[in-house]
Amino acid sequence: MREALRAAVTVTLIAMVLALVPAAVEAGQSTPAARPAAQSAGRPAAQSATGPAAQSAPGPFVALGDSYAAGDLIPWSPSGTPAGCLRSTHNYGADAAAALGRTYIDAACTGATTADMTAPQSVLLGANPPQLSFLAADDSVVTLTIGGDDLGFLGILETCARLSLTDLFGNPCQRHYTAGGTDRLAAAVNATAPKVAAVLQQIHARAPGARVLLVGYPDILPAAGDGCWPLVPFAFGDVPYLRTIEIDVNQMLASAAAANGATFVDTYTATTGHDACQPASVKDVEGLFPTSPAYPFHPNQRGQQVMADQVLAALGR
Repeated sequence: MREALRAAVTVTLIAMVLALVPAAVEAGQSTPAARPAAQSAGRPAAQSATGPAAQSAPGPFVALGDSYAAGDLIPWSPSGTPAGCLRSTHNYGADAAAALGRTYIDAACTGATTADMTAPQSVLLGANPPQLSFLAADDSVVTLTIGGDDLGFLGILETCARLSLTDLFGNPCQRHYTAGGTDRLAAAVNATAPKVAAVLQQIHARAPGARVLLVGYPDILPAAGDGCWPLVPFAFGDVPYLRTIEIDVNQMLASAAAANGATFVDTYTATTGHDACQPASVKDVEGLFPTSPAYPFHPNQRGQQVMADQVLAALGR
């Protein structure tokens, strides 16, 4: 199952790059080389957001974070450089910035952890500068989705998928992570909290006038029941456990936001009932084999728009 997960990711990535990049050029999407040079070290050239207020809008809207912020493989992705960050022109930050008519700066990068906020992140075809270096004093909005890769998101999925083959009707993944009496995933969530808090404090220092929004993770697994193996390859008894871990992550993020001058944006509630087990016409998050362009176990374009809507609601729009 581990090989299947990686194969699905690889095949989807290759197909999307081959299909979407030529289409983007044909549709008149600007290339990184066509944009003006960045105005400060690490800060990429700003993209002009569409909308009537674009010319008179306040300072830039900056998106930071991991693959859930980058919008891996949804149209049009990859956008910008380095290509390995897999940013989409329709991730939630881009959609929200366009609705606000704000200039948009996208620093998000797939696989990012809290450490990548202050250090370069090596990815395919290059390195992403420290994400906090994309900030400036005139920024008006900063969004951040982070923490999942600090927990080892992909590794957890691979482990639980592999263990499902050993006890499909049981909870082998939960037993694995709680062996010895300590829930290692719950402990990892707790250990990530101060790292997220530190990032929020540094954002305030670099962009003191910005509204800072800590955007949570959407609903991946169904709110009830035992899942949909093998489309989402987790043992029946592990689905409630993994659901609880995601809820714990979002609660940790909400607490970190409240304690560090940020607004938590709940995307879980709005996507409940639109998880990876739902029909293609309903789901906001894809499963192991995506039915619409997206990275496995990540939001599709509809899901990113739902996340953008929650960001806009938090900003009073």
